[in-house]
Amino acid sequence: MRLLLEDAVTTKMWTAASLPNDNLSIENGIIMFGSRKWPLMIDPQNQANKFIKKFGPEASESGLENYKMSDGNLLRNLELGIQFGKWVLIENVGEDLDPALEPILLK
Repeated sequence: MRLLLEDAVTTKMWTAASLPNDNLSIENGIIMFGSRKWPLMIDPQNQANKFIKKFGPEASESGLENYKMSDGNLLRNLELGIQFGKWVLIENVGEDLDPALEPILLK
């Protein structure tokens, strides 16, 4: 799959923005940018986190919003981010999620 869908220049931009240069990471990047819906990334090693923080502001015209799960206004900020097409990064998410996030995650 990687050889058919990969653009070498784009891949170099991703690796320059801290995406690891292994097959799995590059394939995940291809899926992330090639999908119609927004991606949900589970990132226990914080590799995607570093990549999104570096690459997100450059790639998104509307910017990157970064929130922690403990923020009191998280749901409101998330709603606004989705409404205005911003990239939203939620950090420090534990195993248990707020049930209010379920409708968003089901999409």
